[in-house]
Amino acid sequence: MELRALINIFVPIITALVFFYMAMEIKRVSKVRALIFGEIGYKKVFTAFLMFAIYFATRPLQNLIGPHPWPMIINSSRQFFLMAVIAPAIFVSILHWIPSEKGTSKALEYASFAFGFFSALIFILINNVAITGSKELGDFFGMKVYDAVWFSGSQMRVELMIAHLITQLISPVGFFVLSASYVRHRRHNYILSEVYNLMPLKWKYLETGLIVFIGAWVLAGIAAIFGGYYTYLWLIYFGGSIIAGIIELRGVQLPPREAPADMKNLSARG
Repeated sequence: MELRALINIFVPIITALVFFYMAMEIKRVSKVRALIFGEIGYKKVFTAFLMFAIYFATRPLQNLIGPHPWPMIINSSRQFFLMAVIAPAIFVSILHWIPSEKGTSKALEYASFAFGFFSALIFILINNVAITGSKELGDFFGMKVYDAVWFSGSQMRVELMIAHLITQLISPVGFFVLSASYVRHRRHNYILSEVYNLMPLKWKYLETGLIVFIGAWVLAGIAAIFGGYYTYLWLIYFGGSIIAGIIELRGVQLPPREAPADMKNLSARG
């Protein structure tokens, strides 16, 4: 079994497990803390992380179902889910989880999903033009592992590669940049910090996790440009996502204040 074949299967699964666990932790702490900070925000964050876990868990299908066009079809479907649904959903969920005094604008929510949709549509169109074949990476317990190949038998078109990366800089990267900026602003302007004195720290963990995710995605893009545009290079962001998920999980588990009465009540009920 080749190392690349092994990595393509197990790293996404490990990442998915991290985000499934995050979703379950959010579900657990929301039993009491939703009464303090709002049920809508916790539900949206739970759903967003659960969708992210599904996105990571389905990554091995891209390599195991079969040769071209299956890697392209699965990649396009998963990326549409990420760019048009998950990324804007996480941005919107953070707006609800850490609400401003004026609340969350419906127009902003609709605009977020519209930007994500059109970015995903362009991504899929470029995929259909650029991915012209597949190659065998190795085997996984008797199953052939394939990877999509850009411009097999033809000259690389740099303009398509750049456009492909730009769509992903809009979604999901752009949404995570906006999310990190919003979290940073809110934690520095939190009016209840004297009561819930650990909330700024909780949001700092969230902000740091988002920044790690952004950095991993950008690094994967740079590696793809200079190292050959193969999909296995995007495993860099799976590793970054694991680190980001662990950091954000710490923020989720941290109580909103020192000597947290809400967690004592939760333990008593459990």
